[in-house]
Amino acid sequence: MAGTTHTVSNQPPSLTGYDVYGADRVLTEAVDRHVSPDLREEIHGELSALGRASGSAQVQEWGAQANDNPPRLRTHDRHGHRVDEVEFHPAWHRVLGKGVAAGLTAAWARPAGHVRRAAAFLVWTQVEAGNLCPLSMTHAAVPALRTDPDLAAIWEPRLTSTVYDRELRPARLKAGALFGMGMTEKQGGSDVRANTTAATPLAEDGTYALTGHKWFCSAPMSDGFLVLAQAPEGLTCFLVPRVLEDGSRNVFLLQRLKDKLGNRSNASAEVEFDGTWARRVGEEGRGVRTIIDMVAATRLDCVLGSAGLMRQAVAQAVHHCTYREAFDGRLIDKPLMRNVLADLALESEAATTLALRLAAACDDGSEQERALLRLAVPAAKYWVTKRCAPVVVEAAECLGGNGYVEESGLPRLVRESPLNSIWEGAGNVQALDVLRALRREPTALNAYLQEVGRARGADHRLDQAIKNLLTDLADLDGIEARARRLTERLALVLQGSLLVRFAPPEVADAFCASRLGGDAGAAFGTLPHTLNLKSVVNRARPTN
Repeated sequence: MAGTTHTVSNQPPSLTGYDVYGADRVLTEAVDRHVSPDLREEIHGELSALGRASGSAQVQEWGAQANDNPPRLRTHDRHGHRVDEVEFHPAWHRVLGKGVAAGLTAAWARPAGHVRRAAAFLVWTQVEAGNLCPLSMTHAAVPALRTDPDLAAIWEPRLTSTVYDRELRPARLKAGALFGMGMTEKQGGSDVRANTTAATPLAEDGTYALTGHKWFCSAPMSDGFLVLAQAPEGLTCFLVPRVLEDGSRNVFLLQRLKDKLGNRSNASAEVEFDGTWARRVGEEGRGVRTIIDMVAATRLDCVLGSAGLMRQAVAQAVHHCTYREAFDGRLIDKPLMRNVLADLALESEAATTLALRLAAACDDGSEQERALLRLAVPAAKYWVTKRCAPVVVEAAECLGGNGYVEESGLPRLVRESPLNSIWEGAGNVQALDVLRALRREPTALNAYLQEVGRARGADHRLDQAIKNLLTDLADLDGIEARARRLTERLALVLQGSLLVRFAPPEVADAFCASRLGGDAGAAFGTLPHTLNLKSVVNRARPTN
């Protein structure tokens, strides 16, 4: 029973029972911008349905339950037979099943598929980010499998299905399937050419036996995996099915699950191959080339995932400050808190706007847009994922002590926030990939400059930033040591150009002043006080 002094007041209501999509003005405007008018009503309706589910108390509780009850490894059954299975809480299956049903693996089979999936991905991240890993791997496997039409004919309809079929069966018996990947080995990390897993050809053409160890295998409960191994002609991509055509289990020995900082609901494993049956994907010795489109897709998902985490953190902070009173007024009306919230909102809006622009380039598919993606994806992956952690931590601070308590949900976001910066190539890998694109693919820089040039003349700070960037690019001496700074500038200039073109003037003005003009400090909440910060904050409020 409550004590007589325990009267609860001045606490905000829970942020549930709302449309996560419809309440995000930045996201809805981006979808409007990038889909044709004849599809808008259909796509907005579809995303609003997902948004209402995402914001419901029931689905939010499923997300919390999945996080609170991590997967468990079961290597043997009670009779001592090796089974190598991962057991999940029922809430995990509910959340993952709704993600599949929402089309988060179906972008390749639908009009405006990448934009509608990107928006859904960003929304669904705000329920529980762990389930996005298998959804991302499954989505990204499609372009790699398309290098082999026979494999694509078997697997693509199942990977793009909206049916969640969790039973381990041969592919031909599945209504839907999920994919994982196994690239990283303990001795090589991001340097996959140092992989030692061996692939020995078998009698049947295109089939091999794999022997070796993978240090990280994403989504080990999946139906199939894309794996890199050393074949006679060099590093090659392979498909490893979990269950063979005769219904027997492939040799897929789960040694342990990783005990991760965040992403607790999702399983990541160490896997041993010992004569494991595999089918070659693409040409021998061309493994990196075969999976390059898969890597680009998962990196874009890292950008989307970070944008989703930022959006949820900012929504929680603005919501709290809207209701919380201190020092004779609402927190949201205090000039200093308003500055902090506006600064966080700018970062969130810039991330969302950039992520949806890249998704639209995937839908377009022209040579110009593909060239833009070659440079913009690693730059965006580098910068947006690095901005996620400080944004989420600052948003938690807006809730004061409540933001440090697990019940608020912010600690879960804090633990999740560094993940996308590390996965799919950490910061240095992205910066070096940017340099590789600049050196080897001049069309990538041309496409980038044409894109940012569309906003030239609209803001003097953006114009100066473009000029400074061109100066940096003209000086290649010691460029590797400057690669991070160059990559950061590429991302900021691209974000600034998009906001100048598409965001309200107060948002573009604040971004260019603080991110391009240098008129702000290193911490959040140091925007020039002369800006229209109230409008920036109001735009970020999670209201329908």
